[in-house]
Amino acid sequence: MINNSFEFSSDDDSDVSPHDMEGNSSDLEYGARDMNGLSLNSYSSGLQAQLQRDLDRQHLLSDRPRAGLYESVVAEGIEGMEHQERYERLLQRAQVEDLNEVSGIGCLYQSGVDRLGRPVIVFCGKWFPAQNIDLEKALLYLIKLLDPIVKGDYVIAYFHTLTSTNNYPSLHWLREVYSVLPYKYKKNLKAFYIVHPTFWTKMMTWWFTTFMAPAIKAKVHSLPGVEHLYSAITKDQLEIPAYITEYDMATNGLHYFNPVPTAS
Repeated sequence: MINNSFEFSSDDDSDVSPHDMEGNSSDLEYGARDMNGLSLNSYSSGLQAQLQRDLDRQHLLSDRPRAGLYESVVAEGIEGMEHQERYERLLQRAQVEDLNEVSGIGCLYQSGVDRLGRPVIVFCGKWFPAQNIDLEKALLYLIKLLDPIVKGDYVIAYFHTLTSTNNYPSLHWLREVYSVLPYKYKKNLKAFYIVHPTFWTKMMTWWFTTFMAPAIKAKVHSLPGVEHLYSAITKDQLEIPAYITEYDMATNGLHYFNPVPTAS
């Protein structure tokens, strides 16, 4: 029997997902069964190659002699300062450059707050033209929107609804974005919801939380439908495009999940 209760705690570093409480497997726990019936295109082939390179790199790092650890720590400290300086430069540019071509797309915006009063950032994958957009300006707009928000706790709702390979950014760009964003972005992110997940999101989630951001693994929740979000975000605080709700109703029907949130 599905447990529709959802208990919140403002002291936890990450949130509990209503989908996680249903006993379904996590996006991070998938096996060869997910490959059945899938025809991997050139994008996924490139993804697999990148995953293999990251695995090889991880093995090399685990075999590094302890004598080299001090040098590694120093190098990482210097690299961290360089990333911070670059972020400050990008923030200055974001505040003065014309980013209307990105903001006008409407794929990234704030939509109210969740049940704990934390800002909700919505990202609509279908509306992100990854192959036909200035990705540097996209990064600048991301920084302009989020910099004042990430000073406190916040959550992200990513809608993977009806996306295609034209909406998928490269692994290189994702790695670049994550590396340039300061620690406050990761620390104050309390939940990352993926709505209407697919095999691609499973691969990306696994890669991202394994090689780039293992600290946020517990914060990532995959939800099969929009109504599952209502345990965390009331309906009136969630502004999303009509195509998402129409797809959700066509796929899941009406009133398929009845959240009973309990604030604490």
